[in-house]
Amino acid sequence: MNKKTAVIILAALFTVPPLTIMAQQDDEPPEMGFFVTSVGIGDGANLGGLAGADAHCNALATAAGSSRTWAAYLSTQGSSAVNARDRIGDGPWANANGLIMATSVENLHYDNSNLNWTTSLDENGNQFASRIETPEFSEHDILTGSQIDGTAYPTGQDQTCDNWTSNSEGSARVGHADRWSFLTPGSPWNSSHGTPGCSQEELVSVGGAGLLYCFATD
Repeated sequence: MNKKTAVIILAALFTVPPLTIMAQQDDEPPEMGFFVTSVGIGDGANLGGLAGADAHCNALATAAGSSRTWAAYLSTQGSSAVNARDRIGDGPWANANGLIMATSVENLHYDNSNLNWTTSLDENGNQFASRIETPEFSEHDILTGSQIDGTAYPTGQDQTCDNWTSNSEGSARVGHADRWSFLTPGSPWNSSHGTPGCSQEELVSVGGAGLLYCFATD
């Protein structure tokens, strides 16, 4: 065997066929595209508006190793109302463990998605405190300001704590990340009830901490 023949044989032995590479890539879990924030901003429902909420999502995601662009699932009210469903990209979105939570905006809403206590993980892959496991301490309320279809509430009763700028007067619509209402499963993940006020203490009093749903938009 001459030197040239040996080189060809070795190259053939150690070359991975393109189809094998593609199969390996297909087996890799999808990149994280959804999480519940591990912490709130800490100023009640005053998030600094949508921009402040988005910045919070991006800061937490970056710290967790993500390089994607993120937006908070929040609606606003008034003449320039914004629908939460219109600002989160097209999907699909996976949690930190690679589980697909929803394949599209339509699939995300109503009872079509995989959002529940065991799957709605934070940016580090941890579960939030739920009544299911720790009834004495829970952070199951997630700020959304949205109706069940992901659209904004009409002008009138405040559902967004003055478009996420108030930490005192007003109310914020929240969803139940654990999908429970007292002892009954099936509560909407994005539109369950309003808060008694907008301060941090008032959010905590009903099982919240100013947490957000964050979605990758790219």
